[in-house]
Amino acid sequence: MEHQGWMAAGASVWVFLGIPRHQRSSAPVTNIYTAKSLQKPWYTILGNHDYRGDALAQLSPVLRKLDNRWICMKSFLVNADIADFIFVDTTPFVLRYWNHPKNSKYDWRGVAPRKTYIAKLLKDVDAALKQSRATWKIVVGHHAIRSVSEHGDTQELVQQLLPILKTNGVDFYINGHDHCLEHISSRDSPLQYLTSGGGSKAWRGIFTPNSDRLEFFYDGQGFMSLKLTKAEAHLAFYDIAGTVLHSWGITKPV
Repeated sequence: MEHQGWMAAGASVWVFLGIPRHQRSSAPVTNIYTAKSLQKPWYTILGNHDYRGDALAQLSPVLRKLDNRWICMKSFLVNADIADFIFVDTTPFVLRYWNHPKNSKYDWRGVAPRKTYIAKLLKDVDAALKQSRATWKIVVGHHAIRSVSEHGDTQELVQQLLPILKTNGVDFYINGHDHCLEHISSRDSPLQYLTSGGGSKAWRGIFTPNSDRLEFFYDGQGFMSLKLTKAEAHLAFYDIAGTVLHSWGITKPV
């Protein structure tokens, strides 16, 4: 399968680029991501930091006019023939952002009331997965379902989203949030949990094991790739120098 694009699973692209807060709603990624290999669509969702402030600014069509690679919505579907990518807005699931935000203020415009928003979102995700005829079903969210790093498992997603993924035979769940690289295999389904959050502020030094099978964990900075054909899926995790730290593959009958 030809490389179709790049995914960014939230956590405020503006913060990581070092762009001042007052400029973030208008600062294009053009000046940073200039390599030829990066001239593809960037499929982006919001993370918890993106909700702290003007969340709607990153959804604005103005950004697309500044750089046509920028594709950012709260939840959406990308069909790539042999694969369906379903992007899920996970931040509203996390109850403490609503009840105990500490010193943060979250922009819940278009989200509140929480229960209604989540119920509709889960219904839409379930429907999209049931309708999918793609070989590979991939769900992307900012928060981890399973993680052995600082934030650990997101219990709201374990309880509400995970059963839908398992019932519908999802192959991969990809997330950011924890600032590390992880590959965890489900013990009771084919689902693979992939964390690629090593873009900044890594080396947390925290390890919190869970009940699923840990295939790989790297507490530092890096990134991951996923290559798909109709018969094979191959993933790899890299450090910042591009050295492969972990690779894994699976096949499906054609």
